[in-house]
Parts: sequence; C-alpha cells; structure tokens
Amino acid sequence: MTTPDTLPDTAAPHAAAAADLAPHRVAGPRRWWDWVLAADPGLGQLQAGWRSLVAMVTSLAVGYGMAEALKIPPMIGMMVAGMMGLMSAFAVAENTWDRLARSILWMPFPYTAVLWLCASLNGERVPQMVLMITALALTFFLARFGPMALLTGMMLFNGLMVGMLAGIPAALVGKAFAVALVSAAAVLATRLLLCYPMPREDLLRTQRAFVVEARRVADAAVDTLDPDADRERAVRRMDRSLRRLNITTVTIDGRLAQPEVAADPASAELLHRHLFDAELALRGIGQAATDLTRRPVPEPLREALAVGLVLARDTPLGKAEGLHPAAAHVQERAETILRDAAAPADDVEAAVLARRIGHLLDSLAASLHNWLALGHTASTSPADVPFQPTVALENNRLPGSAGPARRVLAAGSESGWRRVIPFIRVPAHAAVAAAIVCPISDAIDPHRFYWGLVGVMITLFGTNTTHERLRKFGHRMVGTVIGAVLGIVILHFIGRDHVYATLAVIVAGLTLGAWGMQRAYACWVVGLVVALVQLYALTTPDSGMNHLLGERLLDNGIGVLVATACAALIFPLSRRTVVKEAERGYVDALAQVVMQVEQRWSRPDEPVRLRGAARAVDAALSQVQSVVRPLVRMPVGVRGPAAEHRVALLATATGHARALAVAADIDVDLSPRLAERARLITETLTASLKELDRFFASGEPEGTGAWRRVGPLVRELEAELAPAPPGPRARRLGTALRELDALDETLAAYAEQAGLPVAAEGRTATAPASPMQRRTRSVMAAWSEPQYRAPAPVGTARVEGRVHCPAHPEGCPAWVTVISARGKRLAKSPVTAGSYNIEALPPGTHTLVISASRHAPRAELVTVERPSETVRHDVELRS
Repeated sequence: MTTPDTLPDTAAPHAAAAADLAPHRVAGPRRWWDWVLAADPGLGQLQAGWRSLVAMVTSLAVGYGMAEALKIPPMIGMMVAGMMGLMSAFAVAENTWDRLARSILWMPFPYTAVLWLCASLNGERVPQMVLMITALALTFFLARFGPMALLTGMMLFNGLMVGMLAGIPAALVGKAFAVALVSAAAVLATRLLLCYPMPREDLLRTQRAFVVEARRVADAAVDTLDPDADRERAVRRMDRSLRRLNITTVTIDGRLAQPEVAADPASAELLHRHLFDAELALRGIGQAATDLTRRPVPEPLREALAVGLVLARDTPLGKAEGLHPAAAHVQERAETILRDAAAPADDVEAAVLARRIGHLLDSLAASLHNWLALGHTASTSPADVPFQPTVALENNRLPGSAGPARRVLAAGSESGWRRVIPFIRVPAHAAVAAAIVCPISDAIDPHRFYWGLVGVMITLFGTNTTHERLRKFGHRMVGTVIGAVLGIVILHFIGRDHVYATLAVIVAGLTLGAWGMQRAYACWVVGLVVALVQLYALTTPDSGMNHLLGERLLDNGIGVLVATACAALIFPLSRRTVVKEAERGYVDALAQVVMQVEQRWSRPDEPVRLRGAARAVDAALSQVQSVVRPLVRMPVGVRGPAAEHRVALLATATGHARALAVAADIDVDLSPRLAERARLITETLTASLKELDRFFASGEPEGTGAWRRVGPLVRELEAELAPAPPGPRARRLGTALRELDALDETLAAYAEQAGLPVAAEGRTATAPASPMQRRTRSVMAAWSEPQYRAPAPVGTARVEGRVHCPAHPEGCPAWVTVISARGKRLAKSPVTAGSYNIEALPPGTHTLVISASRHAPRAELVTVERPSETVRHDVELRS
C-alpha cells in the first residue's frame, strides 16, 4: 500500500549495511564546512561563482590569445570572448553535458550576426537605437519559448551593445566570429573539465544540508530548555532553524524532479516520504520544546529531555537507531510524573509535552534509518506510486511570484485578441520603456546611452509586480553606490598600469557577484560595478570617474523607473490580483490534500501521494509569502498587516496539513456508518475550500456560500470511536481527526479575514460586516425566496432586457433580483420567454443578479439616472 506501515521492513537485517550503503558525505560526522552547505543547500550559489570564475578566466585568456594570433586589437578580442564567458556563466546552467554543449556552442552565431549588422550601419545612431530597442523587445518575447530562445535573444541584444560600444568594423566581423567560436569551445571544455554537471551529487549535498539543519533544530531545542536562557532569543532561533529546515526539504523535492537526479522513481518517492516524516518529527520537537519554555519543567524531566536532544544532535546519521534508548528514557521520565496522582498541574503539562518529544524522537530515528536503508528496499506493492514532482525550482530556487502572475495572465486572456497578451505584454513594456529611455540617455551621454536600456532590461527580468521592481530599483541603486566606492578604492590601491591585477579584480568582482546574486541582487550589482570601475579606468581619467559613475547611476535609475511605470500602465497586473491568485493556488493545493485523505480512507487499493500533496501546499505557501512581502513594513495598527495575519494563518494551516498527511496515510477499517461520517467530514471541508476558491475568483460568496465548520462532525465521530480498542492505527486515526479539526479551525479564521461568511455546521452564516457582504446576504436571501415579492419601492423607473444563453437556445429558467447600494433587495422578477421586466425602481446604481439553474449566478451593475426612465440591459449567460 502507500502507507509507511506496509513498506518493506528495514530494521534489523539491514542495520549494519545501511550505514555502509549511505553516502559518506551525507551520513558522516560533522565537518567544518557544514555551515557552507547549510547556507547554500546543494552549493548552487557557490557553483554559480565557480562557473563565472572558470568561464571568465578562460574566455579572457582565449580572447587575448586569439587577438594576438589574428592581429586584431586586444580590447576587441577580449570583449568578444569575454561576453561568451559571461553569458555562459549566467545564462547557461544545464545539468547534462549535451544540453550544456548545445547552448554554449550556439551563442557565437546570433552574437556575431548582429555584430555584422551593427557594423553595416556605419555608425548611424538612430537605426542602431531602433535596432537595440527591437532586440530588447525580442528578447522578452523569446523568453516564453524556452531557455534556448531566451539565450538567443540575450545574445542578439548583447551583440548590438558590444558592436556599438567597441565600434567593430565590418572587415573584422569574420575574425570576431572566430574569436567567439573558439572562446565558446574553450569555455565549454573548461566547464566540462572543472564544472561538470553532477545533479546526483548536488542532491547528496542538499541531503547533507538537511542533516545539518536537523542538528541545528535539535541544538536550538536544547537551548530552549536552558532555564537561564533568554526565552525570546531561544524562540527566535528555533523559528529560524525550522524555517531553514523547511526550505531545505522543499529544495530536495525540487531537485528530485530535475533530469538525471532520481534514476529510480520508486526510491525517489521513498526518499521524499522519509524526509517528509523526518521534517515533521523535527518540527514537532521544536514546537514542543518552544511550548516548554512557557511553563516550569521538573529538573529530572528537563535533564532527560536535554540528554535526548543532545543525542539527537550528535548521533551520526548512520547510527540513527541509537536514538531509540534516549527516546525511551524521556518517555519513562514523563510517565513517572503522569502516574503520580499528586503531581502539580504544571508538571503534568510538561510531562505530556516531554512524552510527545520522546515519541517524536522515535519517529525521527525510524525515518532517518529508513532513509539510509533505501538501497535495501524496493517497491513491492501494486499500489505504490513513483515520485511525481510537486515543486518546480526556478534557477535552483523556490518559485516566487512567477506562477501566480502567469495564472492571472492566463485567466484574463482566454478569448479574442486578449490571447496574445501573455506573449506581447512584457515585450511591449520593454519596447515602450526603451523608446522613452533611449533619447533621455542619449542626451545625458551619447556614447553610453545603452546604460538606460540595461536598466530597462534588468527591471523586467525576473519581476512580476511593482513592489518587486521597486525593490530591485533599491538594490540597484544601493549596490551601485557601494560598488563604486569599493571599485575606486581598489583602483587607487592597484593603480592603472597593472593589467593582470586589473583583470584579476574584474574576474573576482564578477565571480563574487555571481556567488551572492541568489542571496540579494545588490550583491551582484556591487561585484559588477567593482569590475566596471576597473574597466572604465582604462579610458577615463581620475577627474572624470565620479562623473562617469554618476551618469551610470542616473541612466540605470531612469531605465528602472520608466520600465516600472510602463509595466504598471500597459496591460497592468495588479499586485492585489497576484496576491489573491497566490492565495487561491494555496487553497486549491490544500483541497487536494483533503481530497486525497478521503480517497485514502474510502478506496485504500488506489495509489495516493499524501505527502506529495502536502509538499505542494508548502510550495504554494512559499509563493504566497513571496508576493505578500511588503516593500515597506507598516506599523502595527494600520491596514497593511492584514495580509501578514492571513499568511500567518496559512503557515499554521500548512503545519496541520503536514501532520494530517502522515497521520491519515493508514488503512481505515470502519463500519459503513462510521465510514460515511468520516466521508462527510472530508467532503464538507473540501466543499468549504472550493467555496473559498470561488470567493477568490468572483470577489463575493456564491449562492448561500459560506465556510461550513466540521468541528461538530469531528467530535461526534471521535465520541463514536472512543470505545474502540487502542492501538497504533487507532492513535493515528485520532491524530488525523484532530488535525482535520485544527485545520478547519485555522481555515475558518482565514476565511473570515478574507471576507467569506463562516457558519457552524447546521447553522446559517452570520451577517458580514462590510457593505459588500451585506449586499451579498441580500442576494442570498432573494435566491432562497423565489415566490416572494417585495413591496414596490418609491420610484417609477423601469429596467428591462433579455437573458440570452448560447448553450441553451430553448431558454434557461432564471430569476433577476435587484439589490440597492445599501444592500436592500428592491425587486425580483422571473425571466419569461427570455425577457425580464422590473418596475418601480428609484434612481441610483443597483446590482442586477441573474440566477439560472444551469449556470453560476452572475452579478452586473445597472445605473438608473432619472426617476421615470426605462433602462435597457441585456445579459448573456456563459456556460
């Protein structure tokens, strides 16, 4: 089956072999470089820096050598070759050698093609500017067609920029192509030799990072139990450790989905399960330890806990089964207190938490041992499923706002000419912004007008909301200032006459910038500007350096701000809409967990991936957090923190979803009556989640939609199950029911904050507080009373029209209800032969609600300007 209870037993027979089989880099003792793995899971940032170092040194050396061999200026050779190294390091990060070779060897062709085109224009500035604007827009257009298309667009733009900057004549373009091709081949050779892609090794490093973070959680738990420790500091450290642990485990799931990583999908699925369970156990330990800081703990119990947690921190991973005795000792001390009838209430509460920590230590030991014994286990059940990706990494990082933004664009461009918006939106931003920025930058400095275009390009790449673009603007400005200061200091230190020292600083700046880019964009800008200062010094005297850097800062800033304004005005994408879509995606992911719980309990022979579904909730929460993060944090008490409160509720719900996924992954053997009760609980919770999804889609509850509480149903089922004999399966079922109840409690609070009415099971929803909710309540009342006709209000205006349905030309039974701006139901009329007629309406703006039996309800605004006029308003229903 799909439950760990039915996986092959990995305990005694393979205990010794497990330690030998586990890769030493994962299961070995602590090492001094573990902090590097913890700060950079999988070493993605370090690899980016190393790739830049190798590629830049190779390309510059080959460019200089080729320039000497072909008798061309060394600066041209190094600029052409250097672009091959720079772009191969930043834009080519494939994890197989064939894709790596295809991408790198393709770069010289579009690059030198535009070098020739630029040279053929003979320095005519207006055509060159138009060409660069076109190339920039084309780059963003090609980005939608995959990495190779994006790389082509970037090489076109960079080729035009280098061609204008270096002024390469047409007679030298052929030699420039030779330089580019040879340098690309040399970069490929050195990358295959020194930076060979090893996705499996990257996964092992990420697993090692998980071990390091697990030890940090155990160490933080020990700190929280220190009676003399600063409680607030200890709790902050624990929260930070748990957050890092979650990021690492989600990253592992993302790496499992990459090519050439998981050769055996069944083993990948088992790895995913065991790491999920280990993370859940560690989170439970951390939360229980945090709860213990709020109450007095008996000294013997505190001692047993500290010993057990220190053992968990220091036990080698290959001997994880050694944690069982420590867990048993903690449980024994806790049971001693619980058996004492005279024990104080505070001691009993502490003992309950300590016993939980003991159980979690047992679970942690089993999960880690099973993880390392994967080589001795195989999937034997027909219901087992292979690993299926639920987390898609973007540039080896967790996805941010790109997913919700793409969904918003897709939802708003499903028909007509709007279908092309996802393809032309960002190119239009780039083209219009570049057309505005080019003349301004040209007026500031005709020789370096492309700085403004660079500002446009970096603004639109990797950002989806105005907040993100303004944040990037801040990073760009701060990074430029810091880089300029550091670059000038280094320039004065090494001087202008030491070519090799200058090249070393340029390479070091780009390398360190590439290493820090994934941490903060400002880090990359600092390294880039340090390198550029050395390059500018070759042609600019000291007296002009400050002016030159000021121009660069101004041009970049203008480019960023103009691009931000264009993105906000041309096919705008509201941040609020993106936030709502991200929260809607979270709700959908959570609904999948609940539906899989129902499937697991009702159809145990079918394969399910409860842990995978819960991991998708983690990824959805990450997207919500990335788009909700404000540009400036507002003080408590103003309107801004409402979104943060909702995110906090979602984080709590995610914890309950994780626990539910593990506890519910069992075979449930209930009587038909109890099974029906369990199914009613999951169906009611799923229906509430779908109602919340519809609320996010339309902005108002649909019909009598409300969040229906399942707490009473859960408690009734628990009472029915209470006489059942105890056992592991009964305990896990009870845990699953408690998690369902807690999940419902948290989501009800979230739904209420979002604006959806909340009703207990069997009760009507309480009246919402806002005017929009009051109007919605009136609409629901109108739907529930089809035969009721309200007294005619004072007014003589009339609204009439037709209700057309293309899918049902024979006509759809429907009612039309009019609600005033105050939330009062003014009138109601049936649709007869496709027409409706409502009389005696007062002037004002009213809401027309069309409720048809075959369609979702539809609401439209209608305005009555004069007391005695007749307003025509036709409605077309959609399927």
